[in-house]
Amino acid sequence: MKLIANDAHTNSATGLNVVELANDASPFDLILEGVHRIDLNFPKFSDGRAFSQAFLLRRRLGFKGEIRATGDVLVDQLAQMERSGFDVAVLRADQRMDVADRVLAAYPGYGVGKYQGDAVDIQPHFVTAPATA
Repeated sequence: MKLIANDAHTNSATGLNVVELANDASPFDLILEGVHRIDLNFPKFSDGRAFSQAFLLRRRLGFKGEIRATGDVLVDQLAQMERSGFDVAVLRADQRMDVADRVLAAYPGYGVGKYQGDAVDIQPHFVTAPATA
């Protein structure tokens, strides 16, 4: 997962088709053709609707572009964000980048060679494809 400091984030991405999805909007209402990035907002850390939106975008709608977490993003949420389908997190201004890096490094089983499935890779690494007859 890529981390961005709050002061380095810009809402407008030059040359990209970026959509900001409201926290109470359904991802099923989006037209995803040509969209490169979707920004999902956490208005407060205790509001988890953006987790569901990210999961639906990845798993049900097959969105392959960037899903970015914005708003009240705490380092404590990063591992779950990654498992829900987020690629990028813009940390709240008071969150430290070095702590965020340590939090993500503490959960290596969720990265490459996962021990559990997630929104992007459904099967864990130890599950093999079924044999064909």
